[in-house]
Amino acid sequence: MITQVAVITGGAQGIGKAMAHRFLSDGFAVMIADYDADAGRETAAEYAALGAIRFVQANVASEPDVVRLVADTVAAFAGVNVLINNAAISCNSPVTELSLADWERVLGVNLTGPFLCAKHFAPLLRKRYGAIINIASTRALMSEPNTEAYSASKGGIVALTHALAASLAPDVRVNCISPGWIETGVWAKSSVRAVPAHTPADKNQHWVGRVGQPEDIAHLAAYLASDKSGFITGTNMPVDGGMTHKMIYV
Repeated sequence: MITQVAVITGGAQGIGKAMAHRFLSDGFAVMIADYDADAGRETAAEYAALGAIRFVQANVASEPDVVRLVADTVAAFAGVNVLINNAAISCNSPVTELSLADWERVLGVNLTGPFLCAKHFAPLLRKRYGAIINIASTRALMSEPNTEAYSASKGGIVALTHALAASLAPDVRVNCISPGWIETGVWAKSSVRAVPAHTPADKNQHWVGRVGQPEDIAHLAAYLASDKSGFITGTNMPVDGGMTHKMIYV
């Protein structure tokens, strides 16, 4: 029996780390790619008892790094069933002060990275009728000031998702999750890990009465990777406690 394999970019901390835990718990072999080598090695060691896990240091905005990630995945696990494009960075700055270099750096990781990973993993995914899950953000749908680079990159992810779903059909399903406020403090590497303190206002502004957790995203990712979601492709799914539908007047 072929072991199912999940590749998770940005898998060493936060939402990515929670997804790695969930997929390992579901019996997948997991390859995590992350730019932070310390976090990656720590997560791989921490999760070793859960199943087969490997870490590759990679910058997903670099095509040679992505090609190496594919090669390392094949060497370790022979193939791939699920690609999760989760790696992301931000640089919030007034648009008049946002440098072109910072703009391009954010789009490179957040948007070019998923394109490169989809491009180079697609042949492997086709062989196993696999799935791609892109992690966008509710910032693709709504904004706060000074988030142009991040918001543009996440809006691009939503569009990239349905474009890939069309191009890779029917062999590969491609879907997108748009998290809202997800508290990642306890899923950070040990040197910066922190237990969050949320006020009643923080919690109650969400219709569900709490701030989101990385597990909320991991549960949906596991569903989208499974045969149970076999009729779902090209879709963006906000996971935000209702915030993108909440009418707010001051």
